[in-house]
Amino acid sequence: MRLLSLKALSPQIKQYLVITGNYWAFTLTDGSLRMLVVLYFHQLGYSPLNIAMLFLFYEIFGVITNLVGGWLGARLGLNKTMNIGLAIQIIALGMLAVPAEMLTVIYVMAAQALSGIAKDLNKMSAKSSIKLLVPEGAEGKLYQWVAILTGSKNALKGVGFFLGGLLLTLLEFKGAIILMASLLAIVWVFSLIALKDDLGKATNKPKFNDIFSKSSSINILSAARMFLFGARDVWFVVALPIFLAVTFNWDHWWVGGFMASWVIGYGIVQSVAPYFTGKKQGKVPTGRSAFIWASYLTLIPAVIALALHFNFHIQASIIIGLLIFGAVFAINSSLHSYLIVSYAGSDGVSLDVGFYYMANAMGRLIGTVLSGWVYQNYGLEACLWISSIFVAMATLLSLKLPKNQSKEKAN
Repeated sequence: MRLLSLKALSPQIKQYLVITGNYWAFTLTDGSLRMLVVLYFHQLGYSPLNIAMLFLFYEIFGVITNLVGGWLGARLGLNKTMNIGLAIQIIALGMLAVPAEMLTVIYVMAAQALSGIAKDLNKMSAKSSIKLLVPEGAEGKLYQWVAILTGSKNALKGVGFFLGGLLLTLLEFKGAIILMASLLAIVWVFSLIALKDDLGKATNKPKFNDIFSKSSSINILSAARMFLFGARDVWFVVALPIFLAVTFNWDHWWVGGFMASWVIGYGIVQSVAPYFTGKKQGKVPTGRSAFIWASYLTLIPAVIALALHFNFHIQASIIIGLLIFGAVFAINSSLHSYLIVSYAGSDGVSLDVGFYYMANAMGRLIGTVLSGWVYQNYGLEACLWISSIFVAMATLLSLKLPKNQSKEKAN
């Protein structure tokens, strides 16, 4: 019966399932690898700040990949860029399956650079593909599919954090890496067979200078996205884990568990975001929706910073405050993910989506660097004030997005 029901599915749904399964498998290895690197190098005696710097190339190459990857997707097809991303991740994992004495900082940074390239090729391809699988004008369904894909990805990334710790305990670092590379190779072979050859390929071969968006809405949304993700990572990447370990005396399992739980909860809220933003009334988000939800988010890090400043139940303020921040941030992120796919042109969709996620990666990079530097010099309170300022910038930029329409083609 199950086989018959799968055969009865439309080609679009089958492709959606292949893309989602591909994205899920990649995300599990991405989250697991991050936690493996963090915990393993913690065991080797690296400081939290030095461990965070191992991921610097991961973020830098994410910026470059999103910018160039959209152009490649439009020329080669999204099936090829998605499968190239999987192949590069397998290579990155293979680079880490070497004797411990070879795992120098520079070597691991190089492997993480490849992983960053792989991750953003895979993500850009998955998000762009959804645009092409939903019928023209079905904006409600488009929003729901994007929300499910984005939310499930982040929930699985949190599961990957737990999985990385478990694999390190059971198989040690090298064994865990080999297992993940082997399983991902199976997914890659299936993906090579199952994905359509022409998915996302532009009818006219785009020139390289087409990687820069010509749509004002996409440019504004991209700038807002950069500040939004900078606002998260300025406290999340380096400052919060160190603060939890030093101030509350949590061991790395408690820290990792809290971070993983935060990401899983964030992903779940993303998946159901349409129900918070008017799905029951048949509404889809507009630029006004992005402005309203960003304005809500602006206040949260400022309130947490004030609680720190006045020494008001610090542990409860941090934990409860950041859980609330995560829920509201997830709705903001889901809104943005829908709007970019909706705004993007159908022909060569990956160009617009790639440009947008380049801004996303730039926000993560800025947030990562500031998180270490600001925390080291001024503490978590300063990181939270910067977070509030960044969200305020995203809020102001959202004022310029289209107010009364959910869709504007790139011109």
